[in-house]
Amino acid sequence: MPSPSLPRLVLVLTLVWGGAVLAQPQRRQPQEFQERKELTQAEKDAAKARAMGNNLNGYGKDVQIKETPIPWMAIGLVGIVFLVATPFAIRAYRGTVKEMADVNTFGARGNATEDEA
Repeated sequence: MPSPSLPRLVLVLTLVWGGAVLAQPQRRQPQEFQERKELTQAEKDAAKARAMGNNLNGYGKDVQIKETPIPWMAIGLVGIVFLVATPFAIRAYRGTVKEMADVNTFGARGNATEDEA
């Protein structure tokens, strides 16, 4: 009796596993969420008042959040540094590209002085 090949084995296992998954009973969603009623505005206000009334000490009333100011001087300094460095970076980039084009050994040569015969 010949042994089953790997693709046949995978196909049979997939079909059996898929059938077993489909045969499982479907799970129901909890009924609590479906039976929930909408609250009236008075009930919402009462719930909000209860939630806010849980403050045991008055600490939260007087606390002010301190906001740190935006560091405009540091941002300006970085901007000036970039403005000063940009021309030098462009000059260095162009010089590097020119040197690489002159030394290019593959394809067309940049400033070749030799005869091409």
